[in-house]
Amino acid sequence: MMNSQLLYPEHPALQNEWALEDIRSTFVKCTRWQLEDTMDPINCPYHYFCDSSYPGNYPPTVDILVAVFTTASYFATLIFMVMEVYSRGNTRPSRVQLRRYLLPSGPVSLPIFLLAFAKGQRINTIFPFTCIGPAILQLIHISALAFDDIADKDIKYAFLKASTISGIMHASLYLDSTIVPYYTGFDALVSSTLSGECISCVCRKEVLVVGGKLVSYRGWSKTTFLVISTLCLRMICRLSPENKGKIRLTKSMLENFSCILITMDCLRLVTKSPPERYLLRSAAFAGMHPAYTMAFKVQKLRQEQDPSQTGKKNYNNTGKKEISAKISIILYGLPFRGQ
Repeated sequence: MMNSQLLYPEHPALQNEWALEDIRSTFVKCTRWQLEDTMDPINCPYHYFCDSSYPGNYPPTVDILVAVFTTASYFATLIFMVMEVYSRGNTRPSRVQLRRYLLPSGPVSLPIFLLAFAKGQRINTIFPFTCIGPAILQLIHISALAFDDIADKDIKYAFLKASTISGIMHASLYLDSTIVPYYTGFDALVSSTLSGECISCVCRKEVLVVGGKLVSYRGWSKTTFLVISTLCLRMICRLSPENKGKIRLTKSMLENFSCILITMDCLRLVTKSPPERYLLRSAAFAGMHPAYTMAFKVQKLRQEQDPSQTGKKNYNNTGKKEISAKISIILYGLPFRGQ
């Protein structure tokens, strides 16, 4: 619940001088909070004020363009995953080429998303990146995990995978540069008391930590690390002269664990995020559920068609079904039907 002083200030003059929206905007856009000496160590042991803030927002047109591009990338990812499942992995080269250009983790769309992530703190009117940015990063994760174009030559494959890995790393860091100040300001807004000395001056009972303590999500996290590790192992398996079974088994495990962590991040962001734009955030992550489901099916299909596993298919069939059943129950709460 928001600080009661913002709704019922003790000094009515403050309500006229500082609009509530201006106070909120000052807090969530602050990039550096300065601790200063306090004259009341009992009631105000820690006194902070905002020392630096982001510039103003871009016009709504920029938000609309980002929203349209993100929506198109989402539906493109979903359509390609459905086509992959129904074609049983027998994708034509022309479709692979088209998919590469339209997927959010591809060499065309990913740089555009990186530009949006880099400017995310100013995309904050109709399509606020503080709310939607995590969902976009998850879409990139899903896109990178679901598809692995094995038809490319080794050098080209390695270059594309390295570009995707670099893009995901930069996207996660850019996202943190947007959401960490937002979460810090949100913590300062709801867990502090306005001192009245300035628009951002607050008194706190405890130290204000970077990122706050109310929301634990970060773009650069275990989930991103697992996704990047999976892509690295894919590249090693492709370029290695001998496809060792242990590497491929580890890669399959990382793929499954990555899907689980992505789902957990989604649930955490829906249930433990600032209440602002709740409907927009909930709609975004609800729309991601079909993508999670299809990505899991595409990964399972690719693992079944792994050439290195052909000779072991009959031997490991029962164990693979048991593992897939457990993962299916964890992810979706539904029974798995082995083929």
